[in-house]
Amino acid sequence: LAAGHKTLVPETIQELAKIGKEDIMVIVGGVIPPQDYQLLFDAGAAAVFGPGTIIAEAAAEILYILINELKEA
Repeated sequence: LAAGHKTLVPETIQELAKIGKEDIMVIVGGVIPPQDYQLLFDAGAAAVFGPGTIIAEAAAEILYILINELKEA
């Protein structure tokens, strides 16, 4: 594993902020060690999904996050 998520996710979120696109929700998925999840959340990831994630459950979680974001807007 290259652990690219540790640099790419924070960099992506920072670049989105630079261009005024903080409203774009960043969702991360793939072979990511569970101990790295908090790092990604701290960087601004809205959700992290690892291997074996059930698609319907991920979709429901993303919708839940989106609905809550819209309520706060």
